This record gives sequence, structure tokens and C-alpha cells, in this order.
Amino acid sequence: MSITSKIQEYQQKLPTHVTLVAVSKTKPISDLQEAYTAGQRVFGENKIQEMAEKWEALPKDISWHMIGHVQRNKVKYMAEFVDLIHGVDSYKLLKEINKQAKKYNRVINCLLQIKIAEEDSKFGMSVEEATTLLASEEFQQLENVAIVGLMGMATFTDDTSQVQQEFKNLKTTFDTLKAIHNYLKIISMGMSGDYELAIQEGSTMVRIGSSIFGARNYASVN
Repeated sequence: MSITSKIQEYQQKLPTHVTLVAVSKTKPISDLQEAYTAGQRVFGENKIQEMAEKWEALPKDISWHMIGHVQRNKVKYMAEFVDLIHGVDSYKLLKEINKQAKKYNRVINCLLQIKIAEEDSKFGMSVEEATTLLASEEFQQLENVAIVGLMGMATFTDDTSQVQQEFKNLKTTFDTLKAIHNYLKIISMGMSGDYELAIQEGSTMVRIGSSIFGARNYASVN
């Protein structure tokens, strides 16, 4: 199937309240252009420099999402254009995003990454850390960032019951925090292999890469 066919398939398959983030990391600009022509407007990248190069080359009505782990010293390279940063896992990072957004007179939307997986390699805040952050005076003073929801990555395992439980835990955390902070709107969870389960458990944003663009090519990045 072509990229166009796959985009159209997801457009028909996903519920209207679920946003498809087409994960285009390592993919050439021609692939993104094909997805764009098919109607896709939201793309996710995990390397800031690669995302900036693609932003320069592609139409300006694309919504760029930073889905990878963010190093604070790289925030300045995307502050001008990024629409949503998925992986905010500390107040220090949030403070840097605020500082860089201010230079462009922008408010950058962010998701707090909650650690729901058992793997040590996964980043994220604990529920307690997120709760404390959102209630803190320091956070209230940041005028150029907006926390609009939560993100979580499930354990990489074939045990669907474990993955389902991790998604349930994130939804419970979201509901608890939203009851206090009603500006929370987005739950970003679910990728190519588990997005249907994620949607079933309440996801409103899924990150699909290989199922649209094919296997990633790390040897040749455009």
C-alpha cells in the first residue's frame, strides 16, 4: 500500500476525536509531502534538527510535534514553530521552553510525560511529581507554555493485558488531574502496535510511524 492509501485508511478508521500524529522521523521530505497531499497535517519527529529542516522545506500549515526526549539546550531550535512538545518530564525543561517561546512571543503547548512503563529506558514523571508541578506557584508564573494534557508510553511487550493496564493507569491519572485542572484536554498514548487498545482506554492522540511510512531508515536521514 502507498503512503497515500495508508493515510486515507487511518482517516477512515480513527474516531473523529482522535488526532493522528504521523511519525515521520528518518523519512525523506518526499514521503512527508505525499502524506501531506493525502490530507495529513500533523507530523511527529524525535530529532529537533531534522524537524527544523523539514519545517523549512514543507508547507507552513503543518502542525509539528516533538515526540522524542528533549534536551534543554536544543529547545531554541524549534521554539519558533513547534506546535506541541509531547515529552515534558521536568520543571527545568518547562522553564527552558517558556524562556525560548518568549523570544518569539509564542505560547508553546506541552504534554507532561508520565512514566507508565516498567522499563527503565522510558522517561517520564511520577504521578506525584506531575501533581506537584501543576499545583506549584513556579508553574503558574510561566506565561509562554501551556500544559494541555498528558503523554505516556507503554512497556514494549507482547503482554496486552499489561499494556492495557498501563493505559488505564494513565487515563486514571488524567481524569484525576483534569478534575483539578480543567485545561487538560489531550491524552497521547498508543503507537502502531497498540493504538487500538490505547483508543479503547481513552487516548485522544496516537503516534503512528512504521504502519504509514514503513520501517525506519537510520542510515540515511534526509
